[in-house]
Amino acid sequence: MTDLSFYRNIGIFAHVDAGKTTTTERILKLTGKIHKLGEVHEGESTTDFMEQEAERGITIQSAAVTCEWKGHRFNVIDTPGHVDFTVEVYRSLKVLDGGIGVFCGSGGVEPQSETNWRYANDSKVSRLIFVNKLDRVGADFIRVTDQVKKVLGATPLIMTLPIGREDEFVGVVDLLSRKAYVWDETGQPENYEEKDIPADMVDDVETYREMLIETAVEMDDDVMMAYMEGEEPSMEDIKRCIRKGTLELAFFPTYCGSAFKNKGMQLLLDAVVEYLPSPTEVNPQPLTDEEGNPIGEYATVSADEPFRALAFKIMDDRFGALTFVRIYSGKLKKGDTILNSFTGKTERIGRMCEMQADERNELTSAQAGDIIAIVGMKNVQTGHTLCDVDHPCTLEAMVFPEPVISIAVAPKDKGSTEKMGIAIGKMVAEDPTFRVETDEDSGETILKGMGELHLDIKVDILKRTYGVELVVGQPQVAYRETITQKVEDSYTHKKQSGGSGQFGKIDYTIAPGEPNSGFTFTSSVVGGNVPKEFFPAIEKGFKSMMDTGPLAGFPVLDVAINLHDGAYHAVDSSAVAFEIAAKGAFRQTMPKAGAQLLEPVMKVDVFSPEDNVGDVIGDLNRRRGMISGQEAGATGVRVKADVPLSEMFGYISTLRTMTSGRGQFSMEFSHYAPCPANVAETVIAKEKEKRAAK
Repeated sequence: MTDLSFYRNIGIFAHVDAGKTTTTERILKLTGKIHKLGEVHEGESTTDFMEQEAERGITIQSAAVTCEWKGHRFNVIDTPGHVDFTVEVYRSLKVLDGGIGVFCGSGGVEPQSETNWRYANDSKVSRLIFVNKLDRVGADFIRVTDQVKKVLGATPLIMTLPIGREDEFVGVVDLLSRKAYVWDETGQPENYEEKDIPADMVDDVETYREMLIETAVEMDDDVMMAYMEGEEPSMEDIKRCIRKGTLELAFFPTYCGSAFKNKGMQLLLDAVVEYLPSPTEVNPQPLTDEEGNPIGEYATVSADEPFRALAFKIMDDRFGALTFVRIYSGKLKKGDTILNSFTGKTERIGRMCEMQADERNELTSAQAGDIIAIVGMKNVQTGHTLCDVDHPCTLEAMVFPEPVISIAVAPKDKGSTEKMGIAIGKMVAEDPTFRVETDEDSGETILKGMGELHLDIKVDILKRTYGVELVVGQPQVAYRETITQKVEDSYTHKKQSGGSGQFGKIDYTIAPGEPNSGFTFTSSVVGGNVPKEFFPAIEKGFKSMMDTGPLAGFPVLDVAINLHDGAYHAVDSSAVAFEIAAKGAFRQTMPKAGAQLLEPVMKVDVFSPEDNVGDVIGDLNRRRGMISGQEAGATGVRVKADVPLSEMFGYISTLRTMTSGRGQFSMEFSHYAPCPANVAETVIAKEKEKRAAK
């Protein structure tokens, strides 16, 4: 059994094309897990094993690999950089203890870098920073560290400095040891020499080293006082202070190099060992009740505790159904029977394995701190807690964003309908932000996701992986409805014609709810005019109607309902009668409450060459965008804006035309906002026309 202090569960994350996957490849080469380097641009990388990943040169899934460095066990997850797949980043951070944020030496802090950094802050994940691609034209290590301060509000602790710039970048200086490491041009990571610091860098090295030590010693009052009195701290004290500050998120040790050219990687791996936490050094996972509320107990990270684990990813591949699991406490052996606390069902562990991207090594046992895959589990979904049968518990749940875009699909070959249904079912189990539903009126299959690329790749997977050719409709925006006025009203459901009848009367108020509150129901009934036993049925009736708004039948957001009076009949009143009354009340009152159409607004981040910024801003304004900021960089300008999703379809083609192919953009859901009257009229009319035609 491995000592948990030798475990490092880490994620590698960044903006698309900053070099995360290449960095992972170099880590695997250095740790002896692979012998031939696979390149992203050649579609051969170890962690980008899906056909779509290899073709597009982006990481779609979070691939897990296990390796060792200097006696320490690394579980490494390479995450996507594209915004449509940030759920993979979110759920990976949920089960990791530390991370490496990779930034491009020329691109700097790019849009998705900010999103990933925010997720990591929310999860309180300790991080190292690796400024990559310093061999590129325009690369500037210090400029990127300044951006980290300004854009991310983080404190980079500079640990190395680059030797040479752009195509003359040859190595790095380790500030703590005052040693220079220079690599030859063979491209092999082990082909380097330890040299004296170049003469023209000596002053800079001493300046940055002093800044490093001054920042680090602030983590220990005794060491800081001694340093202020002129005493040089020992290397042991400095590293201890750096580790403490890293674990407390006070700063982020920052390294530089070129993963593609194999320069600077060993120092980064050493830093993972020295400064990132083991599983026992992070806050333990809280346990919750069935409603998700903390109960004040925790899953202590220890192999001696009862078994507790979180299923954080489901994947169906050529090996069969795989459930990726992070074990927080206890041990798991082949043949054990465990409990799924969400379903209340038990499962026997048949096979489990350690993953090497799409390869796997069979295991007979695993323990706290391990990230493994279990083969062939049934009825397990992302976020479910797996635990010891005699010690049932629930770990803190994962919360995923709602989809904002949808498409209608149908198989070209009607005989493939069942095949399509099975395939989509597997894909929905794998990706919590990918949803499917059947339109009740038309019978169409509707796929929902986080963006155009997200759904494009899902359709591609259905075609290539499952052999289902589809007819695909145009993307549709996920509009919502809400209300703007408070209305007090009354409704009676009465069906009494002899024998057992139905009766339920309710007096209620419907009002706008707090933003993001969804649906809230309260009661202020005094006395027994409406018995409490009927309250759940009334709430259920109102809530069931939130799926269909009064304007165009879109789901309703942020409505607060208060039941304040009513009446019942001793014989004819029932839960069913009051539920029907609530449904009728909703239909009656919602049109009186100032119904309003809402549209999803996206946070858009555009990179443009300086010469094209005016065109880019003008185009965003024409798309009803609100410009929220501009920031000039070394290679262009970043423009930030809030833009309705309906205006962003096909934007990448327009941007490429405006910028001669040099522009880039990313977007993520920001919030729902009221539609302008002219837009709302058009949307409502089209939706009514569509529903009438079904």
